[in-house]
Amino acid sequence: MRHIGPDKDFSPVIEAAQAQPGYAQDAPEQFITIGFARSTVLSVADKIVDLVKRGKIRHFFLIGGCDGAKPGRNYYTDLAKSVPEDCLILTLACGKYRFNKLEFGEIEGIPRLLDMGQCNDAYSAIVVAKALANAFNTDINDLPLSLILSWYEQKAVCILLSLIALGVKNMRLGPTLPAFLKPKVISYLSENLGLKPITTPQEDLKAILG
Repeated sequence: MRHIGPDKDFSPVIEAAQAQPGYAQDAPEQFITIGFARSTVLSVADKIVDLVKRGKIRHFFLIGGCDGAKPGRNYYTDLAKSVPEDCLILTLACGKYRFNKLEFGEIEGIPRLLDMGQCNDAYSAIVVAKALANAFNTDINDLPLSLILSWYEQKAVCILLSLIALGVKNMRLGPTLPAFLKPKVISYLSENLGLKPITTPQEDLKAILG
């Protein structure tokens, strides 16, 4: 095997790359619509509320999940693709890049997929949820809203703890439960806040939508 020496001359690598035939054809051009932070979503809150009242929007799914390269780590993509056409999808986290280029359509001008940003922007999703709750004179837990989150690293733990502190119930967590959630803790959170692990997209959608 030929090695790059201490002079860091990458000419052989460049020449080898340029000698390759390349791709036979380009992939179809795709566009991703972005910019659905809380201010944008709240600017059409009245229309969203009206669509809910008229039965045009049945449910909201906040998918804050990251799929991975490991086989079987495609839960969040499969879930998004399986969400019924009368439901909106709010997205957080980098995992949405596996499916946010797909065409989900619209509901009377409102895109079915509204990207709220990265997982760091979870606050925006909470603000939107609270605004919708106020519009319906209820609280977050009585909204037709389901939170399906991914536990992947430290900041995800902070987000989970923030949501628990706010009293948000019935969240689903995956792909595996964090190691710090010992059996007694899981039991307590399950009994008091309805926290549960994800199963399959089909089973979770059936449980959520009935």
